[in-house]
Amino acid sequence: MAQNDSLAKFLDTAVDAAKRAGEIIRNGFYQTKNVEHKGQVDLVTETDKACEDLIFNHLKQQFPAHKFIGEETTAACGATELTDEPTWIVDPLDGTTNFVHGFPFVCISIGLTIGKIPIVGVVYNPIMDELFTGVRGQGAFFNGKPIKVSSQTELVKSLLATEAGTKRDKPTLDASTNRINSLLFKVRSLRMSGSCALNLCGIACGRLDLFYELGFGGPWYACTFLSSFLSYVKYMRVMSCLVLRDVAAGVVIVEEAGGLVYDP
Repeated sequence: MAQNDSLAKFLDTAVDAAKRAGEIIRNGFYQTKNVEHKGQVDLVTETDKACEDLIFNHLKQQFPAHKFIGEETTAACGATELTDEPTWIVDPLDGTTNFVHGFPFVCISIGLTIGKIPIVGVVYNPIMDELFTGVRGQGAFFNGKPIKVSSQTELVKSLLATEAGTKRDKPTLDASTNRINSLLFKVRSLRMSGSCALNLCGIACGRLDLFYELGFGGPWYACTFLSSFLSYVKYMRVMSCLVLRDVAAGVVIVEEAGGLVYDP
């Protein structure tokens, strides 16, 4: 584990990179976007690419020996293997579809893993100026103030979040809608914000009580993020599956806020 002074430098550098990338996102938010398709509904813009370049260049200046995994580089070059080396994992613009449509739930997600375990997490929504941070063993914060997960103890009073994903084949959609139909009988209501990283931060600060996402990206992803009221669920550390783009930062923030991460 890195020393506290190193962790502080990692966090400060990640926050600085996120704020700088946030300026690019704010400048482009209300402008016409040049949109490309990575899939049927999975989008990428020039802003995604510009933010990733800025973030990686900023981090590499400070930590040239570290490794780097980014959403756009991974999309272009294929999956990158995670090693035990310090590795920065970045989604430069989580919520690209929201960005394209002018819906303000967009963010930068920057996570650092050491020994394949997420250690530092930074999630920044530049449109709403909301900064979430977490360092393993040092707590989670929202705009500098400590945060904790929901204390809700009843599922029927809980707010659930999920996402539709990017697959549009009938078996996947049928499974997703059937799952939602079943869950809506058990919870107060459901939200889909369009940003996995911001859903995780919603869990961390108590806005949401439960978040799950299934089958969205193969072996890079785990599935469920819970506030502490579901502590009866066996907690499984599957950090090797929790490391790409919008998950690497959020998992630190959730856990440091007292939440649970579970791979069903």
